[in-house]
Amino acid sequence: MLASHPAPTSGIILKQPHPQKVLVLGDSLVYGFGDPEGGGWVERLRRMTMAPGREGAVFYNLGVRGDGVSQVRQRLDHEFRNRGELRNRVPDLLVLSVGLNDSARVGNTLGRNRTDFDEFQEHMEALLNQARRLCPVLFVGMTPVNEQAMPFSEVLYYTHSDQWRYREATRLACTSHNIPYLDVLNLWMGRGEAWWQPLISVDGLHPNVGGYRALLQDILTWNAFQTAVDVPVVQA
Repeated sequence: MLASHPAPTSGIILKQPHPQKVLVLGDSLVYGFGDPEGGGWVERLRRMTMAPGREGAVFYNLGVRGDGVSQVRQRLDHEFRNRGELRNRVPDLLVLSVGLNDSARVGNTLGRNRTDFDEFQEHMEALLNQARRLCPVLFVGMTPVNEQAMPFSEVLYYTHSDQWRYREATRLACTSHNIPYLDVLNLWMGRGEAWWQPLISVDGLHPNVGGYRALLQDILTWNAFQTAVDVPVVQA
């Protein structure tokens, strides 16, 4: 795998001999809010690659709480250009995870979405197009919310119906750009409420310690991630 590409890259890429630089860009799911023990799935991954003799990819956690797709798009190029570490080097892989905050309704369950759905689709299309021109890309989808715990921060209402709508738009956009998409929402909901609900924090929005452990396991067993990322084979 080359460090940079002048044209859009294919969706699945191979591991490489030199240490990979992996940028993980997105919202609080990337930041790891809700996991005071392990710092979230990205931090847990980073720690797995830091033990002597088990070195792997270098992970940069670029998650910002509250970010929507337009905010991630605005900072993508700057973050990418300043994370190469060495002269004439840029990161090798982008992992994106964003969209849940855009789906929130303001004020009540019938209020306006934080990001209008049509605007969301336009921003997502632009983000993915921009990202693929920088390097290979993976996309990690959103986890389900606990609707009974809403509103979040006394004003934001997240619902499963909105989650499915914004998730589907993201999934289709990734498919059109040949970007592997980990459908976390579908995966977790398919395991049943009794399985996933205990993995969500009391705020109803963020995974808890167990939730991030489960999310990391899903990512580590994802074929696209295994193909693309150099991570030591250890217990998460």
